[in-house]
Amino acid sequence: MMRSKYFLLALVSGALLFVSCKTSSKKEDSKPDVLAANLDTTINPADDFFMYANGGWIKKNPIPGDQSSWGIGNLVIEENLKRLREISEKAEKAKAVKGTPEQKIGDFWTTAMDSAKIEADGLKPLKPFLDKINAITDIKSLVNTVADLKKAGSSTLFSDFVTQDDKNSEIMTYKLWQGGIGLPEREYYFKTDSTTVNIRNAYVKYITDILTMSGEDAVAAQIAAKNILALETKLAQASRKLEDLRDPYKNYNKMAVTDLGKMNASVDWSSYLSVTGIKNLDSVIVGQPEFFKALDNALKTVPLADWKSYVKFNLITDFAGALPDQYGIAAFNFSKLFSGAKERKPRWKRVISSEESVMGEMLGQLYVKEFFNEKAKKRYEDLVEAIRDALKERIGKLTWMSDSTKQKAYVKLAAIKKKVGYPDKWKDFSSMEIGRESYVQNLVNANNWWHNYEINKLGKPVDRDEWGMYPQTYNAYYNPSNNEIVLPAGIFTVPGYRDEELDDATVYGYAGASTIGHEITHGFDDEGRQFDAKGNLVSWWTTKDEEEFKKRAEVMIQQFNEYEPVKDYHINGKATLGENIADLGGILLGIEAFKKTKQYQENKTLGGLTPMQRYFCGYALGWLGHTREENLKNQLLTDVHSPAKYRVNGPFVDVDEFYTAFNIKESSKMYRPDTARVRIW
Repeated sequence: MMRSKYFLLALVSGALLFVSCKTSSKKEDSKPDVLAANLDTTINPADDFFMYANGGWIKKNPIPGDQSSWGIGNLVIEENLKRLREISEKAEKAKAVKGTPEQKIGDFWTTAMDSAKIEADGLKPLKPFLDKINAITDIKSLVNTVADLKKAGSSTLFSDFVTQDDKNSEIMTYKLWQGGIGLPEREYYFKTDSTTVNIRNAYVKYITDILTMSGEDAVAAQIAAKNILALETKLAQASRKLEDLRDPYKNYNKMAVTDLGKMNASVDWSSYLSVTGIKNLDSVIVGQPEFFKALDNALKTVPLADWKSYVKFNLITDFAGALPDQYGIAAFNFSKLFSGAKERKPRWKRVISSEESVMGEMLGQLYVKEFFNEKAKKRYEDLVEAIRDALKERIGKLTWMSDSTKQKAYVKLAAIKKKVGYPDKWKDFSSMEIGRESYVQNLVNANNWWHNYEINKLGKPVDRDEWGMYPQTYNAYYNPSNNEIVLPAGIFTVPGYRDEELDDATVYGYAGASTIGHEITHGFDDEGRQFDAKGNLVSWWTTKDEEEFKKRAEVMIQQFNEYEPVKDYHINGKATLGENIADLGGILLGIEAFKKTKQYQENKTLGGLTPMQRYFCGYALGWLGHTREENLKNQLLTDVHSPAKYRVNGPFVDVDEFYTAFNIKESSKMYRPDTARVRIW
């Protein structure tokens, strides 16, 4: 399958934003101010602004047992889960025509919620794939079986997918990428602290349990589990670190398909591509050639029996949520080490998540009919333009950038395409087969549909109108190859407040800064700046300007390297650089745009806060919440985003208006000398 569980596209970066878009004619009871209600006034904003702005809410809202974190984003997700449940249950009861979204959604929901049938079926729905694994006799049949399983939704050995060519955004290309490891990130195989050692030991037990439940002898299963960990450790050793995946040039290695054998002779690439369904391919982009050379060695030296156990374990665990409860419970118990959650989510929530993963746009078609209106869409489209204008003005005032680079920056900025709410054109899902045979079969059919949909893009023009997120998704992104920002409808939700109830200071803080400004700035962060107005990876900077940018970015890297959210777990300043630049840029752009509003110019207090104070609190609202230590540790090792608290306090110390708004002095904990502040955009 092209969208591998092991690959997270680093260049598509998300943000958080919450505005209600549902209007009502009914008179509402008076509500507390959306910002003042969350304050903890016992904390000095000059010492810890995040807890000052959000601490009141955090104290009153402990993390529920089935959650790894809890905050405004979770409330948005919970609200949308209920909406999607209503849509699914309504579809289940409808006598929908076969092939319609209602029929597919209804049948998927019915089958996935039938726990009695799932328990009775056991592993039977996976039997055709298990038989293929058992029939593996050599490396060629191993690789071909892996190709079959990737189409069905279980990815092993490595990651591969179809995407735009970084250096020619008009062309869809085939990419090979490192992968094949079961732990979230390579560092889990090598760190020696007690937490990580415990995770590796638990991983071996988890593999043992899965293989034993599938019918293998317990002793043999334990031996296989240890061998699988050793196998994956070899792959992890050859994998690039998180920060090293952020260099688009070093991760762009184009070669002829006929030359793949020089890099990895153990894989019959012609046979693999044939099974995958890819035809007439002349070239491929390899992200990390050294990984595939190491994989070649592993295929030659690791016993075939270990590879078969590895593929079998991955298959079962990839479908654990659709199998009898013993498999899902085992998967949850292992995942607790990363999330800290105490309880498993109820079946209906797990089913909605699964349903969204394979047919989210179908759900989105029904979602937007009920929960998103044109008035809200217009407000945020206008806000995009206000933020765009702010960046143009700031670029013009930069003293470190030459005029020639500025002119090209203006062209790129003007070319950024905005997508707000939902697609103008929906995908055609009529050929996706969804029925009532089994939960697993529906997932397999849907995964095969997506696989074919992706590979069919090869050799065809790029569809720049396509969305990479669903309308109900609680997220947003910037895509450098399309030079676009995408803001789904689902991100515009603040539980309990309608859009018209929110003042400009609040909106410009959390919408203008934390999402729109953030995503636009991604076009000019350490990665995005390397792509031109058409989305091509090409240098458009002068050498001197590039050196100036890197020098300023290094200040931010060092700043975030100093932060230690958990003892012995520092933020990786290099890996998080792009997101940190986007956060700071978004805040600065939001300020510039907000200064042009009537509310800022009138300078009246509201909820005990000045307009500029409300702006900063509005930005912090987007990150309101708290997380369990297990989840925080995992984030620090695997995520290119800094933890929420540091997405507020981190960039604020670099913003001059913050010092003025909250009277930050040299004695304040959040004070940084003017000469030590990050100055980029």
